[in-house]
Amino acid sequence: MYYPLTVRDFLDRAAHVYPDRVAVVDEPEQPGPSLGEPTYRELAALARAQAAKLDQLDVPVGGRVAVISQNSARLLTSFFGVSGWGRVLVPVNFRLTQPEIDYIVRHSGASVVYADASCADVLDTLDVKHKFVLGDDEDLFLRDTEPRDWAAPDESATASVNYTSGTTARPKGVQLTHRNLWLNSTVFGLHTTISDRDVYLHTLPMFHANGWGMPYGVTGVGGRHIVLRQIDGAEILRRVERHGVTLMCAAPAVLNAVLDAAADWEGEIPGRDRVRIVCAGAPPPTRTIERVMGELGWEFIQIYGLTETSPLVTVNRGREEWDDLEPTDRARRLGRAGVPALGVRVDVDVDGEVLTASNHNLDGYWDQPEETAKAQAGGWFHTGDGGYLDDKGYLVISDRKKDVIISGGENVSSIEVEDVITSHQAVREVAVIGIPDAKWGELVTALVVTDGSGVTAEELIAHCRTRLAGFKTPKRVDFVESLPRTATGKLQKFKLREPFWRE
Repeated sequence: MYYPLTVRDFLDRAAHVYPDRVAVVDEPEQPGPSLGEPTYRELAALARAQAAKLDQLDVPVGGRVAVISQNSARLLTSFFGVSGWGRVLVPVNFRLTQPEIDYIVRHSGASVVYADASCADVLDTLDVKHKFVLGDDEDLFLRDTEPRDWAAPDESATASVNYTSGTTARPKGVQLTHRNLWLNSTVFGLHTTISDRDVYLHTLPMFHANGWGMPYGVTGVGGRHIVLRQIDGAEILRRVERHGVTLMCAAPAVLNAVLDAAADWEGEIPGRDRVRIVCAGAPPPTRTIERVMGELGWEFIQIYGLTETSPLVTVNRGREEWDDLEPTDRARRLGRAGVPALGVRVDVDVDGEVLTASNHNLDGYWDQPEETAKAQAGGWFHTGDGGYLDDKGYLVISDRKKDVIISGGENVSSIEVEDVITSHQAVREVAVIGIPDAKWGELVTALVVTDGSGVTAEELIAHCRTRLAGFKTPKRVDFVESLPRTATGKLQKFKLREPFWRE
């Protein structure tokens, strides 16, 4: 018997098995009203009410619904209220600038856009049929009305389109199917051993690769979601203590924020021997991993993946054979990207590019068939990352062939930043690279050739702030006499990166 896998399965199970259990603790301090602490019965009712509202707006199956929001219970609801009834969720990074959001909404063809109250002004310029502010719940929910059934649930249907920065200034819309998301979240949950005893703190943006699948997986096992809108190391520790948090996912910058806060924490660090923290983005230094395990007493798990892979590709979790190793040696082993997750195949081609094949891989890039064919050539997804498999079968990422910088867990297109910098009249040439940074993983750095007019680094950074989201704006500007190029004029960025990454 064939039964289609859809993301609604996770909420349906939670509402059936744990109806009276608190599902989510919404952020108490936010611009709009908090949803408080709805149970799984209430969360399921909210999802149905959202689907009923979309029925009222005549949004068809397959219609796109964009949500621009920081972490919130309403965004969590939308993972099910939109996709669970056959529509397509388009989660948008709230940190993006107005032109970037305009492009994503227009390119995706969204007919409905919800925006968090903190960024409601972005709605003003959007040419969209229906625009609403999250928190005005009459616009989000049609209560006491059952939504129309999804007549023919299809696990191959697109469930979400997630826009990611690439090697061009224009982001690409990654189409993830219900099957992609269902299997990714289930396999992720298996490797991180989630259960109904888990309390999950959303330190990872929910919009980022659909929260890596945790909004689905934690819901399916009846775990409790704790919403966190703003990253603050001390506040993370307070919520770990207050709510009994057991699990979180984070970029390296979050690890550093918590470690910094722990230095001033009075009393025992909360969550010792209880919290599991899953890290991805750019591998943190060995010393950082060692400090997480030693100073915090938390279990450190490393993963590798991309938005295009839903995102899970490899997992690196401590194993029994490492229990007696010295902390530094154990941390060094955990610094690798890891081994393929269950059902995932990983290979490295003759050029050193990491390839992967799995049920988690994207269906395609939205409305970009040529890019899709290129990325999936030969039946493998071409990650654009350089790496190798060591003698134990562990994947090690050695470089990023796409020139994408991963700073604070967010992808930054170097070409996009270069375009903005070169729009300044004093700039003749520029190369933007990522250099190693203990806090951000990679630091967005611009190497600039000027016209000699005396422009300062501060002036160029200020210029970028007017055109780029904060996480894309260079944190460092170095002035150079010239940039290395090939005989055909191609910029040799590997020569620029080499001095910074040599060690």
